[in-house]
Amino acid sequence: MPLKSNDEAKPVEMLPGVIRRSIVHGASTSLHQLHMAKDSIVPIHTHPHEQIGYVASGSVEFEIDGEKKVLRGGDAYCIPGEVPHGVVTLEDAVCVDIFSPVREEYLDQ
Repeated sequence: MPLKSNDEAKPVEMLPGVIRRSIVHGASTSLHQLHMAKDSIVPIHTHPHEQIGYVASGSVEFEIDGEKKVLRGGDAYCIPGEVPHGVVTLEDAVCVDIFSPVREEYLDQ
């Protein structure tokens, strides 16, 4: 489906306080929106996908390969595949993530 509204994307609680909507995907990339409540945590993890994105609103502390940095609305990030990373939400935030290849496991939810 090349055109999809945010309302059509099912909200999925990935972790406490972290709600993901898988908005749209193509043959090699997928786009996801995450609403993260203040003090929510995405623990350090890895995956084979390259992940790029930006903080649409709020503020979060990213840790990527051992480096920590606070990002605010408008700031962006790029995480190569298999690199350890995690997030702590400092205030309610919305992040937009693009994955390559497609995060297939997110599409069925």
